[in-house]
Amino acid sequence: MSLVLYSYWRSSAAYRVRIALNVLGLDHEIRPVHLVRDGGEQHRPDYRELNPQGLVPTLVDGDLILTQSLTILEYLADKHPSPALLPSDSVGRARARQIAALICTDIHPLNNLRVLQYLEHRLDVDKDGRDRWYRHWITEGFNALERLVQQSRNGGPYCLGEELSIADVCLVPQIYNAHRFKMDMNSWPVLAAVEKACLELEAFRAASPEQQADAPKNE
Repeated sequence: MSLVLYSYWRSSAAYRVRIALNVLGLDHEIRPVHLVRDGGEQHRPDYRELNPQGLVPTLVDGDLILTQSLTILEYLADKHPSPALLPSDSVGRARARQIAALICTDIHPLNNLRVLQYLEHRLDVDKDGRDRWYRHWITEGFNALERLVQQSRNGGPYCLGEELSIADVCLVPQIYNAHRFKMDMNSWPVLAAVEKACLELEAFRAASPEQQADAPKNE
């Protein structure tokens, strides 16, 4: 086994990569990195050697070390073209990347753990204020995503219609975050329908946070 994924059970960025590895049917090992315990294992010197940002995920493929979930997804899609995570046509690839980028570069960075910790511990934002921040940026992003996916779905079950893509791989973890913060997905019925279709697939279910070995049993 050459593929090793450094992951945290509730990291949506790591969740994306877990889904992709499962969809592609790639044998891999998951090594947990706890982002909270003991001040965060991502800050350990040995992990910083792998990932200078001190974030997850990190994928190790033989001598290659990759960080940034979108880069990892693109790498896996290029190296393992079947089943395809990107459409064969240029328009389809652009639409998949557009949706993935909206999630991974516009929504998620404003709401990830280190941002929430900074709001609480450095800017003295209380829990209510932190949660309102979180919900605001998901709402802004989901309003746009709902329209984009509606335009590209063409009646199919997934973001681009009949075939899975990196758009779906990125969307489901972000909706998981929305559920965590008790957001009503009835506001985005198209996104909710895509999530439902994806979660019928074992590749998505097996990648879910609660199914991970490092998931606490009482959370």
